[in-house]
Amino acid sequence: MRQRTYVAEVGEVNAALLATASRTAWLAPEYRPRDLGDGRVALSELALGASRELGEEEDGAITDDADGLQIWIGDDSYELITE
Repeated sequence: MRQRTYVAEVGEVNAALLATASRTAWLAPEYRPRDLGDGRVALSELALGASRELGEEEDGAITDDADGLQIWIGDDSYELITE
């Protein structure tokens, strides 16, 4: 069974931040956001679950509400889409 991957266009600086400096960046590889280049970041289902554990004030926090599945960096949110 193939696992889903969630991708957001967050900008190059934010993608690097999520992949290297967020709290989840220090976890095992399968729980980390991956910088795909060109300002895109990818999260596996395991990485998405780990990011859901972050507090709302932390970079990489996830919300899933009427606005859809979003990843937050500072005060900005970016839509996560399934690939």
